[in-house]
Parts: sequence; C-alpha cells; structure tokens
Amino acid sequence: MPESPIGIFDSGVGGLTVLKALRELLPGENLIYFGDTARVPYGTKSHKTIIKYSIQNTKLLERFRVKMVVVACNTSSAHALDILKEEFPFPIVGVVEPGAKEAVKNSKSGRIGVIGTEATVKSEAYRKAIVSLDPFCQVYQKACPLFVPLIEEGWLDDEITEMVAKRYLGELLSKEIDTLVLGCTHYPLIKKVLSRVCGGVKLVDSAEAVAREVEKLLPSKNRGNRGTVRILVSDKTERFERIARMIMGEEVEIEEVEIDKE
Repeated sequence: MPESPIGIFDSGVGGLTVLKALRELLPGENLIYFGDTARVPYGTKSHKTIIKYSIQNTKLLERFRVKMVVVACNTSSAHALDILKEEFPFPIVGVVEPGAKEAVKNSKSGRIGVIGTEATVKSEAYRKAIVSLDPFCQVYQKACPLFVPLIEEGWLDDEITEMVAKRYLGELLSKEIDTLVLGCTHYPLIKKVLSRVCGGVKLVDSAEAVAREVEKLLPSKNRGNRGTVRILVSDKTERFERIARMIMGEEVEIEEVEIDKE
C-alpha cells in the first residue's frame, strides 16, 4: 500500500544519515528505522554473524508491513544483500552500488579510495562494484575500525578523531586519490574532520545516492501529507538520542524493541 512505511536498518546511529536523506527527498513517505545498538559494531563480526543479524533486522521491520527495506549498513550490504533479496518478498536496496556509481561519476583521475569497516573492506564489495562500472579505475581501500566507536561515543569533531583519521588516511592520500568513498554510513558524521585531513579530495557520501535509488524503485509512492518517522533501537541510550536529534534536526521519539532471534 502507498501508506506502508519504508524500513531502514543499520548497526547503530550511522544509518540515520540515510534516514535524513530519505526524509528530505521523500517527505510524504512514512519511515521506520531500526538501529541495532545492542550489537554495534558489525564491522568486526564474522560473515555468518553479519548475515544472521541482517536477516533478524529485516524480519523485525517486516512486522511493520514495510513496502521496501533499505540496508543502510555498508557491512550488511556487502555481506548479506543478495541473501536478503532472496529471502524477502519486498524490494531491498543496499548502499554499496549507489556509492560506487557516485564515486565513478565524480572521479576525474580514476584513482578512488574507499574507507570502511574491516568486514566491508575484506568483502571487496566496493572494489568489485567500481571496477564493474569502469574497469580502468584504480581502487585503494583502507579499513578504519576505530571510526565507528569514536562516532558512537559522540566524538564527531574531536582532536583524537582527527589524529586517528590522519593515521588511517595517510596511506590512501599517498596514492594521489581524487575521490574517497565513505564506505560506512557512520562516516559522514565526521565529514568535517575527514575534509580537513583530505584537503581537496572529493568525499562521496552515499546517503543521497541511496535516497535517489529508493525513489526510483519504490513500488508505490505515498503522496499524502508529511510522513511519519519512527526510530527503533535494540538498546536505548542517552548518547543515541543526542546524536539522533543532532542528525535529524528535529525532536524524534525513540523506542526500544526486542529482536526476534529465532
């Protein structure tokens, strides 16, 4: 039904950047977000565990009769997207393909950097997606496992975060990349820090690209009044509430829910 919500899930607060982009592009849509805050981060988990968590999260959203699910977690997109598409009857959109398209479109030199969690980088999902679009691109990847806990801590524009970024990104910048894919939906939250460290390198935040992909693939559009937003978490914390208000720019109700682990 047109009024059925679009479901979005992520391991924590990062996917709220996708929720905000969807809210801005599709203001009439009802949106329901699940942040698996009790089990964040996903980037250090095994392939098997990431798939299990991704299925559980999608089943949770299915309870709310969603018409589509956006996997706003790069790690889940890299490891579980194809399985979710086979398992569930509604359209499912990941974040890797839209981000890869944006990177290829933006890069002049074809030298593209990708940063992400250990699991996302190990999966090679971005490299494969970028090279499938342009086989002449050179892709340099770097796992940045400390970024997610720093962001979840709320250290978004902090000197420690900047020191960590310099340490991680030095190797990629030495490759003379002109475009850097933020291959984790948490990372746009430290865009100020990354911009300072990267200088003139173009940063690709896939949230807006994902929103455009959702608009294109929506099975039915809700053209009524301004849609509703519900935010669910597996562990409700003051920190999540604070960052959620900052990202969304509006007061949001946050509900704690139980994940069906069967």
